[in-house]
Amino acid sequence: MPSRTSPSVRRRILAARLKALRIAKNVNRKQAADHLGVAETTITRIENTTGKATIADVRSLLELYGVTDEGDREFLLQLARDAGKRDWYQKHKPVIPPQFETFFGLETESEELRSFELGFIPGLLQTADYYRAYLMTAPTAFPETSVDRMVEFRLARQERMLTADGPRLWMILDEAVLRRPVGGTAVMRDQLAQLRVRRESPNLTLQVYPFAAGAHQAMDGSFTIIQFPEKSHTDVVYLESQTDSRYLEAEDVVDRYNLVFNHLRANALSTEQTAALLTETERNIQ
Repeated sequence: MPSRTSPSVRRRILAARLKALRIAKNVNRKQAADHLGVAETTITRIENTTGKATIADVRSLLELYGVTDEGDREFLLQLARDAGKRDWYQKHKPVIPPQFETFFGLETESEELRSFELGFIPGLLQTADYYRAYLMTAPTAFPETSVDRMVEFRLARQERMLTADGPRLWMILDEAVLRRPVGGTAVMRDQLAQLRVRRESPNLTLQVYPFAAGAHQAMDGSFTIIQFPEKSHTDVVYLESQTDSRYLEAEDVVDRYNLVFNHLRANALSTEQTAALLTETERNIQ
């Protein structure tokens, strides 16, 4: 998946499903193009998301590929209807780094996000002051107007995701995240207090992986596993760096990360122990 382009995630899911159906039916691109009465390049563009499939195109291709299950047909036709819609975050696009835009689209379409954070409080749980303080550590300071808009986007994302209607969220924080001061005493105290509040969100499970649990297989970096609703797409592992994003989709790779995540949550503090640690850490901040 290219990290610097962000076609509609719905279009991407539709393209992947149409390509898989064509291959499973042993239909080549020219045959599909002849069936639609279009150039072969049109099928190529539909399948690599540089072109848009109309509802009529999808309906005709489903007939060619022998898709008769009404649920499957309606799912794919609805993807075609929705593919042109603007995602909610598009109005914030000027302050979204291009390499991260695809992630927000995937996040919007997800059913569950499972993440491990090694370095800092995850964006969905940050206070505005914590995020501002983090931004101020950048080698080149952001203009104040940009910072304001970045904070606005982060808070809007939280409001959308941390609800009963949002995807299931399972977040594990390394204990170092709680111990590393960002923005000073007052900012960290407020941030820890917010974590205690956020852990009550109806769709969030929050755990801390304590120092006492020793070494673990994610000591080399943070990661997020993105799970989609049934029939839509396979899981994706998201890795983020300073300047780029990686999306890993190979089944054996995803299985590996799921295994590591399961190890982390089995050895992390329980949700009740996590709440107690948050309270203790907040109380002891000097």
